[in-house]
Amino acid sequence: MTKFEKICKTLDDTQKLAYKFAKLIENDGCFISLYGEIGAGKTAFVKQVAKAIGITEKVTSPSFVILNEYHSAKIPVYHFDLYRLEHEGVKTIFDELQEYSEGKQITFVEWAEFSQNQIPFDHIKINVTYEDDDSRKYSFEGFGEKCNKIIEGLK
Repeated sequence: MTKFEKICKTLDDTQKLAYKFAKLIENDGCFISLYGEIGAGKTAFVKQVAKAIGITEKVTSPSFVILNEYHSAKIPVYHFDLYRLEHEGVKTIFDELQEYSEGKQITFVEWAEFSQNQIPFDHIKINVTYEDDDSRKYSFEGFGEKCNKIIEGLK
């Protein structure tokens, strides 16, 4: 498992990190699980990655619809939010989440806490936390060879 951490003091710092990450995943795709409190910056990071790969649609939080799909770039982006499903509901879409981990696509899953850390397939875990000075810390962990290479590319 490969790890990488980055403190972003400004939105510009977050944008630079997101763009670097986007360049590493835009050709082959990746499954990304996002962790963090409400307002930590999970959706903001997804928006920046989507913009960097060429998504032209407005990227919004899928809190109320569970899944938003974006197809305007060379690779599709699927953006899940598990918050409303909580612990029990995740079981109902777990097989579907696994399908979204296969092939050339980018899949983001916000509130991955509700997956109870039971994502057995290759993925990148990003934990977004508030720091004391109102900056954000992005902690990346890679699970699987391809994902570890992506994390290495961030260093």
